[in-house]
Amino acid sequence: MRSLISFFMLVATAAAAMGQIPTPLPYSQSAVSQPAATAAPATAMAMATAPSGGATAGIFGGWVPDETYKLRPGDTVSFQIREDLVWNPQDLPKSLVVTDSGELDVPYIGRVTAVDKTCKQVATDIKTALEKDYYQKATVEMSLNVANRIMGRVYISGEVHTPGPLDMQVNENLTAAQAIMRAGGLNDFADKKHVKVVRASVTSNGGKPFDLDMEQILNEGKTEKDIVLQPGDLLIVPTRLINF
Repeated sequence: MRSLISFFMLVATAAAAMGQIPTPLPYSQSAVSQPAATAAPATAMAMATAPSGGATAGIFGGWVPDETYKLRPGDTVSFQIREDLVWNPQDLPKSLVVTDSGELDVPYIGRVTAVDKTCKQVATDIKTALEKDYYQKATVEMSLNVANRIMGRVYISGEVHTPGPLDMQVNENLTAAQAIMRAGGLNDFADKKHVKVVRASVTSNGGKPFDLDMEQILNEGKTEKDIVLQPGDLLIVPTRLINF
């Protein structure tokens, strides 16, 4: 019996030496400074999955995010390293949220830039970082869980009843007139004919503000003269001159 046990121990030792039985790297949120020499090799092929359009993904007015969707602050993604399942089959995908600074706090490696990138692009970045210090090969699986409903904000100032920021929903075409109505409408001192929209992008409209005549748009129904706002736009309703 002792000879048989020694034989199996010899076989297991030889297999480990050949790389067939890698030693697992302990999974830890804080294991970001562990040197590469102590990391276990992972043998799976690398993979970066695109965001899913399944039932858990955010759906807004019939629009479903696809593989071209770029992450935004507030989005929630599902993240998993498949190699970890070898050592812990019960390990579930982790839910990560894109922070206001546009980053994901990823196990092992810490903060990774995610905003304005697809899930596949972020997964590829994470795979590269993992293979640099922690894995010989890493299989990173990432998909969109919930898309933030808020696309961005526009700002309205001047002679409206409720000036301030207004949230823009995903897939929403918010016009200047709609924003004014959402802000409670124009007040009695508003200069309806000289409303301006200052675009956040300096390249838009040659860097000049858009001039809008809300008298025509709101009172005369000439909606074709209205414009669709973009996140970051500033809508200014000036005060009309009063002659005494």
